[in-house]
Amino acid sequence: MQTIDLSETGLREMNKMLHSQADQTNQTAWEIINPKGAHAIACGLNAPIEVTVKGSTGYYCAGMNQHATVNIHGSAGPGTGENIMSGKIVIDGDASQYLGATGHGGLIVVKGNASSRCGISMKGVNIVVQGNIGHMSAFMGQSGNLVVCGDAGDALGDSCYEARFFVRGSVKSLGADCEKKEMRAEHIEILQGLLNEAGFDADPSDFTRYGSARTLYNFDVDNAGAY
Repeated sequence: MQTIDLSETGLREMNKMLHSQADQTNQTAWEIINPKGAHAIACGLNAPIEVTVKGSTGYYCAGMNQHATVNIHGSAGPGTGENIMSGKIVIDGDASQYLGATGHGGLIVVKGNASSRCGISMKGVNIVVQGNIGHMSAFMGQSGNLVVCGDAGDALGDSCYEARFFVRGSVKSLGADCEKKEMRAEHIEILQGLLNEAGFDADPSDFTRYGSARTLYNFDVDNAGAY
């Protein structure tokens, strides 16, 4: 494992070292120490490497991630995992607002709580939160799955499209065009798979599914697989 001390190596140089692994992945495990809340740590990765950040991070950590696994041993600032395409992000602490915004793929796991606008405009990303989430989460959620083992704040799924929301606890309020849905066998299977991948021991039957009432946009059931 290669260790980078951010108190000695600049942020730009650190990210340059990680980016170079896209062409040469002989060093696949990296550890970053003394992050001290720095912004844009491990952004734009595009290689199957594993990066462990020993401490809390600032804005946009692991943004635009592809293929990499990023472990944050602390809390994460706003916009963590923004526009993630693939790979995995695991946050041992809490996540600030707009976690995984516009994410197209991959998995984000939060072992604490997530703040407001979690999964805003999600486009295929899977987000699993062990604790609670804040208001306006999954606003305009288009595709993917948001799993909440705790409670959800106001306006969950406001103006959503075809993203799925699974909440074990209470929901303070549902957003416009978001409604409670039937939990069928295929949803139990999807949820169980996500809980297993996240490493959380929870019973899928304890969750309630929410999704779009399909009254705010032109929905054609023949194209359902494309949403």
